[in-house]
Amino acid sequence: MASIGRSSAMLASGTFVSRILGFVKAWLLLQAIGAVAFAANPYATSTIVPNSIYALIAQGILNAVLVPQIVRASTNPDGGKAYINKLVTLGILVFGSVAVVATLLSPVLMQVFGLRGDQAQIATAFAYWSLPQIFFLGLYTLLGEVLNARKSFGPFTWAPVVNNIVGIAMLLVFIVAFGSDAAGHRTASEWNPVMIAILAGGATLGVAVQAFILFFFWRRVGLRFRFDFGWRGVNLGHAGRAAAWTLGMVIATQIAGAIETNVANSAGEAFAGPQVMNNAWLIFMLPHGIIAVSIVTAYYTRMAEHAHRKDIGSFRADFSSGARSILLLIAFSAAGLIVVSLPLASVFTPPFYQELGLVLVAYLVGLVPFSIVFMAQRAFYSLGDTRTPLFFTLAQVGVIIVGMVVCLGVAPNLRAAAVALVVSIASTIQAVLAIALLRRRIGGVDGRRILSGLWRFLLAAIAAMIAGAGFLTLLGGVAPGAFPVSGFVAAIVSIAVVGVVMLIVYFGFLVLLRSDDLQAGLAPILSRLGRRSERRVEKE
Repeated sequence: MASIGRSSAMLASGTFVSRILGFVKAWLLLQAIGAVAFAANPYATSTIVPNSIYALIAQGILNAVLVPQIVRASTNPDGGKAYINKLVTLGILVFGSVAVVATLLSPVLMQVFGLRGDQAQIATAFAYWSLPQIFFLGLYTLLGEVLNARKSFGPFTWAPVVNNIVGIAMLLVFIVAFGSDAAGHRTASEWNPVMIAILAGGATLGVAVQAFILFFFWRRVGLRFRFDFGWRGVNLGHAGRAAAWTLGMVIATQIAGAIETNVANSAGEAFAGPQVMNNAWLIFMLPHGIIAVSIVTAYYTRMAEHAHRKDIGSFRADFSSGARSILLLIAFSAAGLIVVSLPLASVFTPPFYQELGLVLVAYLVGLVPFSIVFMAQRAFYSLGDTRTPLFFTLAQVGVIIVGMVVCLGVAPNLRAAAVALVVSIASTIQAVLAIALLRRRIGGVDGRRILSGLWRFLLAAIAAMIAGAGFLTLLGGVAPGAFPVSGFVAAIVSIAVVGVVMLIVYFGFLVLLRSDDLQAGLAPILSRLGRRSERRVEKE
């Protein structure tokens, strides 16, 4: 368990730095082109396709196939090196082909995602620069998951830091060269090919650097990549069958994503759309990336090893431990971000903080089930089962499609928030179904212990929200002109004060409720602090 803790901490630290730099990059993008402006939604839409495919690649095909396959191949005489080169060669060809086809289809794709007229034209220009990201994001995931399977977790988590640094530099170049436009006054005639190349091409350059830098870390784990097209006789058919089910999930989720973007774009240029939703999603993903992804990534290889040995008892124990660790921290994160959503939104988009804040709250309602689905997916993938995740993903997609029809009847100023809320409702249904199916697959998931922790976390989170909302009200509330939303410094101070209060109340309630998970979670930290204190005493 100590190694799991160290791996999770390393992953969390890299993710934290990357997410903070991501916030800086998002803030600069809003200064460059605005949140509700002519080019805002077209640019956001042009980045949705490569990033959606990346999310599906990272959370689907490669995670479903690569880690379990490499764990199995590690028993080969060469330690799986030849198998890895064959898989990566195949992946490069597939993702390169997808990127080329998608880029050539840029005009069609922008129409599919609901843009028309001048907005469709500039979105297409952005897309020609953005869609090659599909290849680089796929390559990044391929190389990174190989390192993860070899239990080298750091490079995959820290490489996005380099991406964000490059992206920030290119945005600064754009602002210096062409000026900022946070209010969104720049018209269609003011955009030119050089501006588009620096803005969209700069983002793609960062992703390319993020991918290629991982090659330097392969040698540390004893690997050297060479193209290998000799796929016969290495059981790649098993990997192909596993990926086929995930391809169905990719298609279903892409259809749902396209419908979501269409509905969001239907509100019109003057209302919150994909750009606002992207920024809300960036904030939403901060706790998920730091907490859930870090914990699950550290457990994933171990669960795959347990599954390979058919040690279901250890598999179940790791799933339960990982799920409870996630719930302990994600429940507080969701509660805290909901309370400070409007002050936080005012940091990003002061003129449109209410729109962003409302969308953010709608997403955060589904943060806990979203993270549990992530854990359940990895559990099935480590069992070599990519078919079952397709079923509970189809249920989610079905709910989203029905919900999007309802959202078309929602007022334009609330439509983006309605779309986000439907996604949260769908994630909740998906989480319940995923856990039920996993429970049936492995004969139980230690559900009584997980539920025992969950009700305590939720009760403590509600108490913390009440306390946090009270302090936010004492600071002036969130109406226009109130102190917590009056400026950058005021918002940060308010968020810090409310966050500290909520943290104390949350963990205080868990102590009163005698949460075993809290004690288990704090034990390594307290033990480390105790050892440091002992060393200080010895020195004195």
